[in-house]
Amino acid sequence: MPLFPAFLKLKGRRCLVIGAGPIAEQKIESLLRADADVRVVAPAATDRVRTWARAGKIRWDARKFRPSDLRDIFLAVAATSSPALHARIFRAARRRRVLCNVVDDPPHCDFYYGAVVRRGALQIAISTEGHSPALAQRLRKQMERQFGAEYERWIEKLGAARRKLFKKSISGERRRELLHELASENSFEEFLRRRKRKQK
Repeated sequence: MPLFPAFLKLKGRRCLVIGAGPIAEQKIESLLRADADVRVVAPAATDRVRTWARAGKIRWDARKFRPSDLRDIFLAVAATSSPALHARIFRAARRRRVLCNVVDDPPHCDFYYGAVVRRGALQIAISTEGHSPALAQRLRKQMERQFGAEYERWIEKLGAARRKLFKKSISGERRRELLHELASENSFEEFLRRRKRKQK
């Protein structure tokens, strides 16, 4: 099934994670990074999940999943050790029109977690539509080497330059030309040269 690539804005959105083990912990962390309103349902939890709950970063209900947990939820992630429970969660989510991801079970997923390279505001997500997560991970490692930490600072500079350009009284065509120049390979190389000079 063809996938629609998108970066979701989850700030303030209610998201549910069923499970609180090491794998669920990773999913919770990614939702917190997106400023989602995270609720966790699981009888037991890792130390880190417990810490987030004590700090008020998430709401943790220490019990088994109930279909009613999906009420008013935008997105759900099932990360337990029970395939039977996962199938039940997916069916319940479908009935309520809640986007659902069942970890390591592509047929029970409305969306997949991509392998992501993050450099500040720059995010590169890689998907194989569930065919080979291992390949996606390998490509992520390659891209992490290709797009080093210096991209985080450069993206910040590009953002600042873009904001300044939008304040100037110039034509849209000229603005586009300048924005493409700023994002060019030559511009990036000049940025690296300036960084090296400052570090000397």
